[in-house]
Amino acid sequence: MIYLNNRLVHNRKALISVYDHGFLYGDGIYETMRAYKGTVFMLDEHIERLFRSASMIGLTIKKKRREIKTAVYKTLRANRVHEAAIRITMSRGPGLTGLDPALCKKPTFVIFAHRFKPYPARSYQKGMKIIISDTRRNFRKAVDPRIKSLNFLNNILAKIEAIKSNANEAVMLNYKNYLAEGTVSNIFFVRDNILHTPSLSVGILDGITRRILLELAQELKIKTREGKYRAEDIFSAQEVLISNTTMEVMPVSHVNGEKTSKSPGHITKELHRAYRKNVSTYIKGALND
Repeated sequence: MIYLNNRLVHNRKALISVYDHGFLYGDGIYETMRAYKGTVFMLDEHIERLFRSASMIGLTIKKKRREIKTAVYKTLRANRVHEAAIRITMSRGPGLTGLDPALCKKPTFVIFAHRFKPYPARSYQKGMKIIISDTRRNFRKAVDPRIKSLNFLNNILAKIEAIKSNANEAVMLNYKNYLAEGTVSNIFFVRDNILHTPSLSVGILDGITRRILLELAQELKIKTREGKYRAEDIFSAQEVLISNTTMEVMPVSHVNGEKTSKSPGHITKELHRAYRKNVSTYIKGALND
């Protein structure tokens, strides 16, 4: 079952117009979330970021935050899934061809919830392979990476590079050759027992999981540093890890075919344990409300 605009419909009837500007021009936004035991983790934060993305592209969300929250849980229950991957997608809507947003009178709003397929246990035990992509991250004065936009072509091109290299993920540099982020992940590395990650100023999405990990690291007395880094900084790292909502904390075993020093290292393991505990506490709190 798909939540389309204002109601649940069977996926075969969840149809949008070929004139939808999300389809024609990638004019829209989205959020991806994960549900544990029927509770959507950090749902309020994801909805808040959806509104921010909408504001940054001049798209008005007429639904209230609590209406979106209700719609998400309706979709979850309708599909009878407790462990789920959920996506909210909102496009400018259907309109005549042309770039003027005024051509679209009503946005298209979609939510779907699928049973979550866990990443292989081996990936957490041995780590994933990543590459440093030749495809650059969007210049933030063009398409600001803080917008979770449907414009994903540069990420797809980087992903194609990863696939050709038999890697799981591609990490992009920005236009000044500073480390930015993966196609669907934020990147961290450990050097001299300090957890490093690219600063928001290099032009990356302020990932919700990224923020949680930085907070958890502080609680664990792990020093953190956000800065401007080059690709070679990863190759000299003791540990490398990537994160997002669905994979949580994923160790990296190889970068451009070269094995990292430790995978997973003790800081990566410690962060993943702390993240899982954080999720568990959140879910218990939500169930007790």
